[in-house]
Order: sequence, then structure tokens, then C-alpha cells
Amino acid sequence: MRLIEQNPQASQRELADQLSISLGGINYCIRALVEKGYVKISNFTENPHKLGYAYLLTPQGVAAKAALTGQFLKRKLAEYEALKAEIESLQSIVTPVRDQTRDQSGQQAQIQ
Repeated sequence: MRLIEQNPQASQRELADQLSISLGGINYCIRALVEKGYVKISNFTENPHKLGYAYLLTPQGVAAKAALTGQFLKRKLAEYEALKAEIESLQSIVTPVRDQTRDQSGQQAQIQ
């Protein structure tokens, strides 16, 4: 939806190339977005040498995009917090082992 919003006059082939998916795949996705009411297709006639369509996000599409963005950010923040907690947990395990290793190597250096 972001690509459609940024460049509504992009062809399906251009969208497919940018997303690295097949032309049939982008056609299927656009049709699904149109069915859901998120995208509106309209002919544009500014360029007489090109038959084409403009894909426009509807107000419902803009709202859905905002909701998806919010869900994405919430999921990423939860992942960040989980990774941060895991790092802290691993650091609490590694720090005593590192300190113990330093103590042992220091003692060994004194004994020799």
C-alpha cells in the first residue's frame, strides 16, 4: 500500500518489479485490496500513448494502512523489549563467569 500511495500511476509491472513478485501476484494483491475497499482503480488519460490506471488508496485504505503500521510498530517494540531482556539475562550470566575467569587468571599469575 505504501508503494501505491507514493506512486499511484505506477504500472502493475513496476510495482511487481519493486516488490520482487510476479505480475500475476501483484494483480492478485491489487484485486484483493480493491475488493476490501482499500484501493480504488481509475483510468488516467494524461498520457495518450499509454493505457493505464491510477491506483489510489481510499480513506478506508489509509485507515487500514495506519492500523497495519500501528500493529507492526507494536510487534517490533515487543520484539525489541524481548531481545533487550534476553541480552540483559545473558549479560548477567556472562559477567560473573568473565569476572571469575579474571580472578583465576590473576591468581595463577601470582602463583607463578
